[in-house]
Amino acid sequence: MYKIMIVEDESEVREGIKESINWEFHGFECIGDYANGREALEAITELRPDLVISDICMPFMDGIELTRNIQMKYPYIKVIILTAHDEFDYVQKALRLKVYDFIVKPVTAFQLRSLLDKVRSDMDKESEHRENLALLRIQLQQSLPLLMERFLEQMVSGTLKEGQIQERLQYFRLPPMLPPYLVATIDIDELNAVTKARWENDPELLRSAAYNIVQEVMEGKEAVVFRTREERIGIVFYGHEKDALYDMAFNLAEVLRFCIEKYLKFTVTVGIGTLCRSLSELFISYKGAIDALDYRFMLGANRVISIQDMEGAHNSIHRLDMEWSRRFAIMIKTGTNKEAHVLIQQLIFSLKASLMPIGACYLQIQSILIAIVNTIHELVGDESVDFKGHELIFKNMNRLKTLDEIEQWLQEICNEAIAYIAEQRNDLTKMQVRSVISYIEENYHNEDLTIHELCRHVHLSKSYFSSVFKQHTEQTIMEYVTRIRIDKAKDLLRHTPMKFYEIAAKVGYSDPQYFSVLFKKHTGTSPTEYREKLAKETTG
Repeated sequence: MYKIMIVEDESEVREGIKESINWEFHGFECIGDYANGREALEAITELRPDLVISDICMPFMDGIELTRNIQMKYPYIKVIILTAHDEFDYVQKALRLKVYDFIVKPVTAFQLRSLLDKVRSDMDKESEHRENLALLRIQLQQSLPLLMERFLEQMVSGTLKEGQIQERLQYFRLPPMLPPYLVATIDIDELNAVTKARWENDPELLRSAAYNIVQEVMEGKEAVVFRTREERIGIVFYGHEKDALYDMAFNLAEVLRFCIEKYLKFTVTVGIGTLCRSLSELFISYKGAIDALDYRFMLGANRVISIQDMEGAHNSIHRLDMEWSRRFAIMIKTGTNKEAHVLIQQLIFSLKASLMPIGACYLQIQSILIAIVNTIHELVGDESVDFKGHELIFKNMNRLKTLDEIEQWLQEICNEAIAYIAEQRNDLTKMQVRSVISYIEENYHNEDLTIHELCRHVHLSKSYFSSVFKQHTEQTIMEYVTRIRIDKAKDLLRHTPMKFYEIAAKVGYSDPQYFSVLFKKHTGTSPTEYREKLAKETTG
């Protein structure tokens, strides 16, 4: 069942379209109807329809601007345009935006049913094409040569010099890559039994299918895609200014994450590294992207995670050599006391089994303590001096005579470290939310105030901070901005004789009509009715 959305400013036309079609019979679910492009675009972000039927001429945002936004952010959504004979210029613009089809008003039920059957058939074929196992096997054989895959992996792993990289880029006929650079890594989430069976228990087949989706989404973009020996997919973004590069990486990462879930029926998590200025520094961004994936254990799967959001822009990742030590470092950042207890038990069991002298055991323990202190310092900087666990760490370890005593001592330190990091991260998040709220209070009158600007104010990505803001305020960022503006408008209506269109401009709305619609939506009355009601209450 495909999801469809109707956008038309004439309520009679909207109702006529909705009532004249048996949507389920034609393979669709009508998930909403909207009076203008601005309302529809907000709903698209949440509902993600497969098909949008939109009029061209509408207030606030017309069908052309709506289609342009859909093509930029959600290229998998098809658009059908409703048009009149005298809208030829609009039609030309729509053609350039590659809309799926046109319907000339007045619309008949027969026309619409025929077009719905056609678009459903095309979408079925697209889905079948992506899911065709035989075709995927052929594409798997025709994928990039292993040699080029290994070169790209070496490039982001830091084993090649700048000159070597440039030579091999030319050898493999890859496009010139201009700075700055940003690396993302894609990892398939845990698969259930049904998903494994659907892909014939062939992990190579589903990895190839995911790789094909990534290549399709990245086609024509300034990005290079490759697979790693760790069975992940890597992407190197390049050639844009800093903010534009981050925006492109996050937007495309969200698109491919959504497409893989929609068409392949399994999920992936995407890690985003830090910005770097030269090809020889790509390994820093790559390590950041890999480390971002570790936060899947805390945040959950099927999402895009930035290492900058989690650990800051100037992190320096400390890695111990042993696999246990790597897991231990992740646990300190994102784990629980129970997970710490399990890992420490494993360590103590291993030390006991090794029959290692107590002095050598002390050296092993000291390396772990250094890892804990470094991890805390990397995450919170100079404020790590407030970590109460320092008192436990600096306790004379030589007075502990058995590994059992050391186990209990390490557990106490880990409990303190986990609690401290969680507290610091929560305090930082609260501070960032408060900072944005203050910024909104100071700039609500600016009509151009956007989510992008507010997130840039705290140097966090839109996807991450939007989620954090809603957790702390129970409102989206723009819902909060709108509420502040409406509250300010109510104060001006109550205490000043200003005209309502003057008040609209004062609180950030150059369009008085749109302001009036929003005001009534939030208060139940128009600005004029609201002032009249206040006047009656005062005189009464």
